[in-house]
Amino acid sequence: MARWCACLAADDPAGQVEAMGGRAVRVAGRRALGLLEGPGAATGPFEAAGRWAVGEVTLFNAAELRARLGAAGADGGDCPDGELLLRCYAAFGTAGLAAADGMFALAIADGEDLVLVRDHVGARTVFHARAGSRWAAATSLRALRRWPALHTGLHLPAVRSFLTFAYLPGTETLLRGVHEVLPGRCLRLRADGTTVEETFWEPAEAVDESPAAEHAGRLRALLEQATARRLPDAGPVGVLLSGGVDSSLVTALAARLHPGPVRTYSISFGDDAPNELAYSGLVAAHCGTEHRVLTVAGETVAARLPETVALLDCPVGDPLTVPNLLLAEAVAADGMRVALNGEGGDPVFGGPKNLPMLVHELHRDDPSPESRARAYVDSYRKCHADLPTLLTRDALAALAPAPPPQDLVAPYLRPGRMNGLLNQLLHANLRTKGAHHILSKVERITAATGLEGRAPLFDREVIDQAFRVPSRFKLSGTVEKWILKEAVRDLLPATVVDRPKSGMRVPVQRWLHGPLRELGHDLLLGRSARDRGLFREDTVRSWLRGTGTLLPRQGGKLWLVLTLELWLRSFDVTD
Repeated sequence: MARWCACLAADDPAGQVEAMGGRAVRVAGRRALGLLEGPGAATGPFEAAGRWAVGEVTLFNAAELRARLGAAGADGGDCPDGELLLRCYAAFGTAGLAAADGMFALAIADGEDLVLVRDHVGARTVFHARAGSRWAAATSLRALRRWPALHTGLHLPAVRSFLTFAYLPGTETLLRGVHEVLPGRCLRLRADGTTVEETFWEPAEAVDESPAAEHAGRLRALLEQATARRLPDAGPVGVLLSGGVDSSLVTALAARLHPGPVRTYSISFGDDAPNELAYSGLVAAHCGTEHRVLTVAGETVAARLPETVALLDCPVGDPLTVPNLLLAEAVAADGMRVALNGEGGDPVFGGPKNLPMLVHELHRDDPSPESRARAYVDSYRKCHADLPTLLTRDALAALAPAPPPQDLVAPYLRPGRMNGLLNQLLHANLRTKGAHHILSKVERITAATGLEGRAPLFDREVIDQAFRVPSRFKLSGTVEKWILKEAVRDLLPATVVDRPKSGMRVPVQRWLHGPLRELGHDLLLGRSARDRGLFREDTVRSWLRGTGTLLPRQGGKLWLVLTLELWLRSFDVTD
């Protein structure tokens, strides 16, 4: 298992790769490509038409790409996925990248430049930074943190973004001067310090007024294709099954399409915690899968939280992160290397979290796009409203000239690629939470266990179809994801298809007042946190006691602050 790194420098680029902890595998003039030890799927170097590359590449339509290359007179012979993607880029440019269906992050030595590529939806991640006259890039943020040439530190606006969204929704990271490549982009780094970004895929609204039954039929065919492409060639496959319609439909399709065993996995937080085990058990029995329920104790969460946060290049304030890791470990221990999940249904087809924004639209007095963006930020209900009393006076003063968090989402919430409000909300959710929270968390957590997590509902053709469907078929009255449910109604019991979404209820409050209590006090009131000067001690003490104006979302907000502190310590960010 490995990650990759790359450098563009006039002076000893291979030495710069080694300084990041990598092993140079190809040096081409000013460019050096390297591999890093760590959980990941990086391979290389590959060569095509005088270009060299390293990458983390899994393709789901390799046969189609080989046929396209052959039809164009290019080499479409058998080769690893990374080399095949490079051949497509060499033959067709970014159109070759757009034609690929898969999960990939690629670094290409192209001419005198270093070119970075990230897949359509952001299933894999790549970062880059410039120090003096040098460029460096890696699929590991930790590698750039180690790079001696880069004198980095805490990027304070990213702290505010994280506390607002519970993830970082754009190119910024918590390390000053380090940026994330956006999904569906090809970013060219040049020796003179300039960059050229080209978009090879972005969702676009193309509403088709065909009857609902036709849309459901097309969607069903695409869901079957997306699931089939993501199944392993042989052996068992795991499916993470919550009992909601999204993971249930993936389970049903996998059971129908996969010739080998299908094993499903669910989480329980104990008999006294609310759960959806009745529904996941019903789906498992209906689909004939081998089903396993993993019980996660709060003591285990407390013991594993620091190491789990350390796996993430950018922190995610999701209390399910440790349970997700434990689930991935269980799947891997059962001998599987591929795990499907139901992620993507809400951001692609219109989950219930859009309803507060739709209600706001009915009642807002300010028609400006800025007003909509502010409401979108408020709808997250994280720590944004608490920042004046949570952050220290010095931190607030330093943030005063920085653009507000709503600027990160405002471009998606005005007419452009999407004109309908629901589609604008879905586009924003897909390109922010989808790419920078859901998919990045799944990839980092599963890779740490040797698994590959695959999400059929994030398939680009499924997404394109979703934006052809009229909004009234996605949100039908108060029924969210209506067209998705209609497309799979025959596969699942009606009680699963028609029940409202409830989501996984995580006992965060109980953990924070129980097994995590000591860790929370030690971290948030300790010397390291005080010296960093981000949070007001009186506010933190009040939150830890459970007093003040924080209720009813106290657990989730305190979880964010605790996760951030753990991440900063793990990456040794002190200023």
